[in-house]
Amino acid sequence: MSHVPHVTDTYEELRSPEQLREILGEPWPIVIEKVHGELTDKDRGLLARSPFCLVSTSDADGNCDTSPRGDGPGFAHIVDDRTIALPDRPGNRRGDSFHNILQNPHAGLLFLIPGAKDVLRVNGRARILTDAPFFPDMALKGVPPTLALLLHIDEIYLHCPQSLNRAGLWRPETWEGGA
Repeated sequence: MSHVPHVTDTYEELRSPEQLREILGEPWPIVIEKVHGELTDKDRGLLARSPFCLVSTSDADGNCDTSPRGDGPGFAHIVDDRTIALPDRPGNRRGDSFHNILQNPHAGLLFLIPGAKDVLRVNGRARILTDAPFFPDMALKGVPPTLALLLHIDEIYLHCPQSLNRAGLWRPETWEGGA
């Protein structure tokens, strides 16, 4: 099959890490130093306040998926300093994240707190649990989850809030339909 020209063929594309560094420059040391491998007291406090996170996964072929997860503040269960669990709640039954994790355990979580400028990024290796001693602690209306995403933390850090500020995400006057 021959290539059909497309307007995007004329776009200039970045093609190397060196070219990327040339354009962006080196990251500030504080940006590198803030990455850590286990929960701090501040991380624990943010997880206790967060009712929402985005779960990013990809399958064995690299096809990506990002899925929203939400519940009451503190729904992410802290198992230990390097492990957190997210209860699965009834939803659309697609299970895209779980299908991906079965093929590729690497996952990224992005926790948000409405009205707060804190963004907590957590990257690690995920497993899917069907039972664990802490399932009763994640019960909703007395019913424990049937599944949970368990994430062993490889890296965790606070992300710069500039994207939230620019988007006006927590400013009602910027919302569609107004405040």
